[in-house]
Amino acid sequence: MATFQLYAVLEAIADRVEMHTNIGEQRDNWNTLLLNSINMITLTAATMAGVAAATGVGVGVSVMGLKLASSVMFSAATGMLVLMNKIQPSQLVEEQRNATRLFKQLQSQIKTLLVVGSPCQDDVNDAMEKVLALDKAYPLPLLGVMLDKFPASLEPAVWWPTKQSPNSNKALKNNNGWTKELEMEMREVVEVIKRKDSEDYERLGNKALNMNKFLATSGPLLTGIAALGSAFMVSSNSPWAATVAVVAGALASAVNTFEHGGQVGMVFEMYRNNAGFFKHMQESIESTLDECDVEKKENGELFEMKVALQLGRSLSELRDVAKKSSYSRIEGSPMDEFASKLF
Repeated sequence: MATFQLYAVLEAIADRVEMHTNIGEQRDNWNTLLLNSINMITLTAATMAGVAAATGVGVGVSVMGLKLASSVMFSAATGMLVLMNKIQPSQLVEEQRNATRLFKQLQSQIKTLLVVGSPCQDDVNDAMEKVLALDKAYPLPLLGVMLDKFPASLEPAVWWPTKQSPNSNKALKNNNGWTKELEMEMREVVEVIKRKDSEDYERLGNKALNMNKFLATSGPLLTGIAALGSAFMVSSNSPWAATVAVVAGALASAVNTFEHGGQVGMVFEMYRNNAGFFKHMQESIESTLDECDVEKKENGELFEMKVALQLGRSLSELRDVAKKSSYSRIEGSPMDEFASKLF
């Protein structure tokens, strides 16, 4: 029955992979189409305002039409830009990319279990919890459950079920591939991840977040100023109103291109997921080390190899990092090396 249930979970995962892939492509199209459309509207409105101001007063109705059209287009660009900055399409795309990758990773783990293991009901429950945790971490709908695109500070992504690991005071036996030296090595690796990798990605993520907040505020503000300038052109013939409309429109187009063309939201989401990756590694290593029964732990040598591969290091390099971390703490000197060599 456990085998049949795991195959049912695999079918659900395959469906989710397809959904996240399709929706990711759709939201990537949103980013491109909205960016191009808003920039075209903004630049066209700025051109109209400039032409109307250069043509002069004597032309009459045709100039008034240009002024009105410019004002309407700037107003429309402001509304569209507010919506685009609210949902951050490039960030949504990165969320779907990560969800697709993680669902495929879970799919591969379950297939491996079916091939080389003997699944039980606990494996089924664990797989279902992981699927639901991924659903919560990367929601598909936009309304109601969309992730906050502008949090107060970066919080690492969490896509795994949270469990309380039992604390152990039991002496570690020299079996199942585990030794005291390996346990100390894993604890030092966790310390390096906390002090270097996680801290660095949270710092960079907060910088990207602050930049995105500034750009998301500046774009609609500039198009709004341009719309007001165009409106004053309609009621008066002040050259300053035309200048404000043209310059603010051009600046708005530049800011919008930098924010969404440069995909600043995607960069923030990438840092958030990288911070989540390191948090997941920390919790995985700590929960394994805190397991009371050594026989229930994953084989120590296999676990060490997996940690090394996840960090992009060989076994000897991983041990060297642990030794450097231990020496730096004893001597009170800063650690000058990161745990991960992948990113």
